[in-house]
Amino acid sequence: MTRIGILGAKGRMGRAIAIAADQLGAAISGGIDQEGTVHGAYASLVELAGASDVLVDFTRPDALAAHLDAAVTGGCPIVIGTTGLAAEHHAAIDRAAKSVAVLQAANTSLGVNLLAYLVREAAARLGPEWDVEIVEMHHRHKVDAPSGTALLLGDAAAKGRGVDLANVSDRGRDGITGERREGAIGFAALRGGSVAGDHQVILATEGERIELGHRAESRAIFARGAIKAALWLNGKPAGRYDMTDVLGL
Repeated sequence: MTRIGILGAKGRMGRAIAIAADQLGAAISGGIDQEGTVHGAYASLVELAGASDVLVDFTRPDALAAHLDAAVTGGCPIVIGTTGLAAEHHAAIDRAAKSVAVLQAANTSLGVNLLAYLVREAAARLGPEWDVEIVEMHHRHKVDAPSGTALLLGDAAAKGRGVDLANVSDRGRDGITGERREGAIGFAALRGGSVAGDHQVILATEGERIELGHRAESRAIFARGAIKAALWLNGKPAGRYDMTDVLGL
């Protein structure tokens, strides 16, 4: 039975991951909360990593470096579902992946990752006259925008077109903005209520449009995806992986 250490054990996702682990036949080896308290029969995060088959991290970007260090020191693969990561975080992930297996995902839902695959395929087959817009909505407590999932979908569209998302991203329109820039990938972020996560990718051209979307009705889908990712990652060689590897895409 795969032993999973939960980083962020007392958070909403941490609790959901513990439930999903039980449902999917994994065991919880222990965890750590946001105050740094280690739960289980371990004196430190490194000991927890050494006693786990896989660590699952849904915490904060500023905690990632310590979690990666513990994974490397303990020789433990790690699934990273934390969003809001910057370039320095991805560089740290790249370094850790030289020593242990690291799976990083902006969204661990299997459905969302299949959607990203479909978006990439659609963008690759449709010409530049098709405009791409991404609309997302989340609960009022979410602190980053656009969501990591929206950026995942935007990156999928950009890769389908063979361009860098950073060069074509349009994240805000206000006032007299002029005509839409050809080839831009637009983002709109909505916040309110208790929405777990709604994402819609619109591809529009003269006279027609395609709408590809996903609605998360419960945080449980992300927890189940994270556990499935952890089960898949257990025993894999050092390297950087993502959810497309889990899906076999």
